[in-house]
Amino acid sequence: MRILGIDPGYGIIGFSIIDKSNSGNEVIDYGVITTPKEMPFEQRLKAIFESMSKLIDRFKPEAVAIEKLYFNKNITTGIPVAEARGVILLSIVMKDIPVYEYTPQEIKMALTGLGKADKSQVQFMVKTLLHLTKVPKPDDAADAVAVALCHSQTNQLMRGLN
Repeated sequence: MRILGIDPGYGIIGFSIIDKSNSGNEVIDYGVITTPKEMPFEQRLKAIFESMSKLIDRFKPEAVAIEKLYFNKNITTGIPVAEARGVILLSIVMKDIPVYEYTPQEIKMALTGLGKADKSQVQFMVKTLLHLTKVPKPDDAADAVAVALCHSQTNQLMRGLN
């Protein structure tokens, strides 16, 4: 199964592609989609939609895992992120790909066994589980890999229960 992992944003969107097989998970690609600060916001949303559509067409994922938004303090920043996340979701559902959403705590729990794990613990597990020589960079890409791995781990557990 090919999984596209997404760490949503509007300035920087992390993405990852992993292949899950009986022998484990293999990272195919990861990176970020960026939009310039000086670009009008609606044009940034258009650029995100177009970039996501190209990414989906290129890698043909069978499932998409995306991080749910969590607003702790700054809701003002959260609103444009939520709007960008909506555009990201639209680009996915228009291609009829199933979407799975995970909270930050669910991602941390799936990878480390601790819902309150810190970023370095999650990154260590990303590196370890995928047998990488280094943690993916930038952090947004590493977060997207973690989201995809969360789906792989959760999906595997669900299959084991059936």
